Amino acid sequence: GAGSLSSTLEKLKGFRLGPGDAKDRNNNRQSREALPSLNHFNEPGESRGGGRGPPGESGSTLETSAPCKIFKSAYTPLEQQYLQIKEQHKDVLLAVECGYKYRFFGDDAEKAAKELNIFCHLDHHFMTCSIPAHRLFVHVRRLVSLGHKVGLVKQTETSAIKASGASKNSLFTRQLSALYTKSTLIGEDVNPLHSFGDVEGGELTDVVTDPPESYLLCLSETWDKNSRQLTIGLMAVQPSTGDVVFDCFVDNSSRSELEGRVLKVNPVEILVASDLSDSSHRLLQSIATASVQAGDVVRIEKRDNTLFDFASAMNTVNNFYSHTQEIGQSCLVASLESPVICCLGPLIHYLREFNLEKVLLQSICERQQAVCEILDSDSITLPTLKALMSRLPDLERGICSIYHKKCSTQEFYLINSNLSRLGLELQALLPSIQSQLSSSLLRGLLLDTPDLLAPAHNFLKVLSEKAAKSGDKMELFYDLSVFPVLQERREEIQSVLAEIQDHLREVQITLRTPTVNYVTVSGQEFLVEVKNSMKSVVPSDWVQISSTKAVSRYQSPYLVEKCRRLSQLKEKMLIDSKKEWTNFLNQFGEYYYTMKKAVCNLATIDCLYSFAEVHLSTNCGTQMALHTGKQGKLTYSNTNGDRRRTMIITGPNMGGKSSYIRQVALLCIMAQVGSYVPATEASLGILDGIYTRMGASENIYKGRSTFMEELTETSEIVAQASERSLVILDELGRGTSTHDGTAIAYATLEYFIREVKSLTLFVTHYPPLCELEKVYPRHVGNFHMAFLLNEPEFVAKDGELKPDFITFLYQLTEGAAGRSYGLNVAGLADIPEDVLHIATCKAQELENTINSRRMNSDSCIFINGLIWSVKNCFIKVMLSYTAKGALGLDEKKYIKDQNVYCTLCNSKKIT
Repeated sequence: GAGSLSSTLEKLKGFRLGPGDAKDRNNNRQSREALPSLNHFNEPGESRGGGRGPPGESGSTLETSAPCKIFKSAYTPLEQQYLQIKEQHKDVLLAVECGYKYRFFGDDAEKAAKELNIFCHLDHHFMTCSIPAHRLFVHVRRLVSLGHKVGLVKQTETSAIKASGASKNSLFTRQLSALYTKSTLIGEDVNPLHSFGDVEGGELTDVVTDPPESYLLCLSETWDKNSRQLTIGLMAVQPSTGDVVFDCFVDNSSRSELEGRVLKVNPVEILVASDLSDSSHRLLQSIATASVQAGDVVRIEKRDNTLFDFASAMNTVNNFYSHTQEIGQSCLVASLESPVICCLGPLIHYLREFNLEKVLLQSICERQQAVCEILDSDSITLPTLKALMSRLPDLERGICSIYHKKCSTQEFYLINSNLSRLGLELQALLPSIQSQLSSSLLRGLLLDTPDLLAPAHNFLKVLSEKAAKSGDKMELFYDLSVFPVLQERREEIQSVLAEIQDHLREVQITLRTPTVNYVTVSGQEFLVEVKNSMKSVVPSDWVQISSTKAVSRYQSPYLVEKCRRLSQLKEKMLIDSKKEWTNFLNQFGEYYYTMKKAVCNLATIDCLYSFAEVHLSTNCGTQMALHTGKQGKLTYSNTNGDRRRTMIITGPNMGGKSSYIRQVALLCIMAQVGSYVPATEASLGILDGIYTRMGASENIYKGRSTFMEELTETSEIVAQASERSLVILDELGRGTSTHDGTAIAYATLEYFIREVKSLTLFVTHYPPLCELEKVYPRHVGNFHMAFLLNEPEFVAKDGELKPDFITFLYQLTEGAAGRSYGLNVAGLADIPEDVLHIATCKAQELENTINSRRMNSDSCIFINGLIWSVKNCFIKVMLSYTAKGALGLDEKKYIKDQNVYCTLCNSKKIT
């Protein structure tokens, strides 16, 4: 028994096998069997055994003062195999496959026995315990929920193959095949397809189910000595769904910002560096302690701090994402801040141990493959799925309304009945989904959803459809066995109703009318109706309720009392029904996140069907995105840094400039989500964001003008955009004077070209901006929306000026447009002819003035020994000695005057 074993272990406490005893070890069986009771893997003084508690703590019943020394030959082959694997995974509880069961050894056995409440005994040199293979997922989930990391050591060869081979008498080869923690419970060993159905059926009441969200959170810290600020980077990933969130912020010594974010993410596992600061460590420990008290352990994993160094993390990230270029994906790490990269690197390292690192690859290709399968597959499952999801109510809004207890009984029944129907029908389709669908995205979404929707069936079972649709909360629950308060109230009501019905016989005797019965008038029940000619037989103590010319209606004192009692009971019943209805909604709320995940799965599937349907209805060309697009003219929206990445788009008003840049943004979004795009050929790297500044609007409430709003939005884009962003700026600077607007637009665009280096589409009517193509020829291109000029500027008939008439071609063409032709739009807007005539004349006058100045500036005339030049400096308009001679200038004076001008222009002097 356990008592005798404990006594034996206590007697053998402190036993040591010295060097001189080695020769007698084969003759000393008792000594060898005593060794497993000692802690082979604990440090000196570390405790073993004891009561249940958080990971890392134990109530000690047995201690050793020094590690045990034993010769390798003393162990059995299986024990030696276990020790070799354990040496490489010291922090893992190893479950070793042995036939039809899994065995734990040594300290692992004692911990597993304590947590699982199973028998642990001595076998050869180790304490051991075992669990049946068919119950593996139950026990692994329980150990993981208590904060342990569990590893499965499986046999890599079968009995039949081994029996026929040369090594039939040797030990089965085994290796670590899977690791599991709270955030990485993914795999057939812990998620058998039948398990949750058994749970719903009551067969497996002890299985630990997945929490609504299972985020693995990684934390990094960066201390800036100069500013004396601590910057914290966070990245959280949910391996079961692929969701990734990250943040970077400056925190104070109390770690209030960190606390808020950790509680918001609500991780089940936290990955940190071994040299984490004390204040951060205390905060995380307090959160973990609180979770232990709530019965939900948050596991904290410490890793070598060198993994969190920026250089090491960046190297890991670059190596991890480098292969994605072959399949058209592009790494977004350039847009991540360094503290976030210091989290991403360790996360990649950690998830590799579980073979889950692919969850961190950005998922466009998966969506594209899903759309392709919907379009090309001959499976009857896909049309069936589409029919299932047609004409559904707004499920997401519905479950949110239920969660906040704001829904009516009608809405609850509508939403829950649809969820239940979907769950049952998807469950029936699971075999065909597994056998007929190849898209990993579709399979994952469809296989998970039935289990997520399973709770809806139970909620539907207890409801009366008729009462739910009519809003009658008193009759809503037809099975009151689970609502004892309502059952008691209903029994009391039924008792009073029976008493009232029994009283009818006494009424008939009193009125000497055997056929008299109760009537209900204007909602008042249990009235005795008597003809006015028979009023004489009505007792004087009866209460007259109402009357007509023909009849009068009464209630006896007994009926008055019973009706009052009945009314009170019904009011109490209604109050209790409302309370139970609220409690019922609270129970549904416990499954809110599960239901929400299922609805999100359905929404994703519905979206993929929409992509496919749009392609079929519009013959939308290719499923790639941008860069070498034909028809879409998307040649400059690329992610290659050594090509032109900025388009300056000019052209006439209403020529299609804004429509074109909107088209580019929409096509990028379509490509990012995996949809087909309207182009015969296209390719694009992944974008981390699309930033736009278009239109004009003021913010009166904040006292901001239109121009102020324009610049504020532009400032935000400058701060947020990266090399992997698409930036769209439409006519920046138009809200102020021409000179100020041109200067702001020029400086902003140059900053995007030189510093931000984003993919930029810049629409403008300012010609000076087009000069940036000469300054940055490798990165900037001038384009305009093509048009035809149909009439000359001068009309010969009357000699008067008239606005130009142009035809828009709506085609992007290389080169800058010389004019904007705004008067053409004025004509299209039916501005009066007189106004147009004056505007045309004024426009011609201003243009002539500018041209005159331009001609004077280009001539570079010398007057009284000084140079007169506005546009071109001496370097650009180098006058030859021939020109000097033609002007009759003295050579020395000519050189002197040029040096004066070049000094003013900061140009190189001539010698």
